[in-house]
Amino acid sequence: MKKEDLRILRLLEAVEAGEVPNQRELAHKLNVSLGLANTFVRNLTKEGYVQASATGKKRVEYRLTAKGLREKSRLTCEYIDYSIGFYRKIKSLLKALFSRLETEGVQRLALYGCGEVAELAYLFLHNTGIALAGVFDDRSDSVEFYGHRVQGRQALSTAAFDYVLLTETEDPTGHHERLIQAGVEPGRILDLKDRVK
Repeated sequence: MKKEDLRILRLLEAVEAGEVPNQRELAHKLNVSLGLANTFVRNLTKEGYVQASATGKKRVEYRLTAKGLREKSRLTCEYIDYSIGFYRKIKSLLKALFSRLETEGVQRLALYGCGEVAELAYLFLHNTGIALAGVFDDRSDSVEFYGHRVQGRQALSTAAFDYVLLTETEDPTGHHERLIQAGVEPGRILDLKDRVK
């Protein structure tokens, strides 16, 4: 599923739920610039998916049209198909990786990133003899991840692990470089960047 389609789906969901009080908040919700949010709303209105009506001074109310509801349903089905395919691919990659690590005698694996890939890695790790050495993510310091306190990247310098599995799918090269800057030896960083698209 293309990133733009996912943003359109999120926007249509927000409009349907009545969560679009203004374009600034919409931009924040979609994690895009205000100009891009404005373009999305304008395009969706032009396509007939969203109806915009003025409700007062500088206030606009957005409603999903019947055509917009059909598009939201289509994109939701596409997203479900994409998610199932993504899950199967990650599951296969993680099982193969963990099997190889067990064969090599790896005992402690750290996870870097707290997203969906990390959740799957955590679940599949339980089917192995490899222990979780910790969970690290710069955006989530002190947050809980399945009962484990998430620590910032710098804490890796004192953590005991055999390898760090990079579970971030956004900008894996940048995260790889940041792990090296934090003192992790390049040969101890495992990632799925070349296999997850």
